[in-house]
Amino acid sequence: MKVILTTEIDSLGLEGDTVNVAKGYARNYLIPKGFALEATNQNIKLIEMQKKKIDERRLKAQEGAEKVKELISEKVITITQKAGDEDKLYGSVTTMDIAESLEKEGISIDRRKIVLERPIKTLGEYEVTIKLHPNVAAKLKVMVAAEG
Repeated sequence: MKVILTTEIDSLGLEGDTVNVAKGYARNYLIPKGFALEATNQNIKLIEMQKKKIDERRLKAQEGAEKVKELISEKVITITQKAGDEDKLYGSVTTMDIAESLEKEGISIDRRKIVLERPIKTLGEYEVTIKLHPNVAAKLKVMVAAEG
């Protein structure tokens, strides 16, 4: 089923894009939540008229993401956790922990935009990727230290 996205969805595309998805996904999730419109002739014409505004919003969002990237690239976040033998953590450092630490620094990031290749389970220094925009990704240094 063809739908027109009304918001950016990481796995599908950007606002204003026409994509092909399963009927159930469109009818049960995307359309009721307001993430997409059915790709009828009327809706296609409506989106074409709004293309200029959509492009301006994308540009502003990308510029904002570039500014946040500069802020994040300068930061070094330290997270303290309880650790046992051989510097292994009791539990792990999650995207939620990183998002909370950034929040304390004055930078609000959705935890779903933080990309961890694998859970952080040992003490040390890590480089974490944060996808701020489809074209902008920032690298953040995270130091995991022992508590106490």
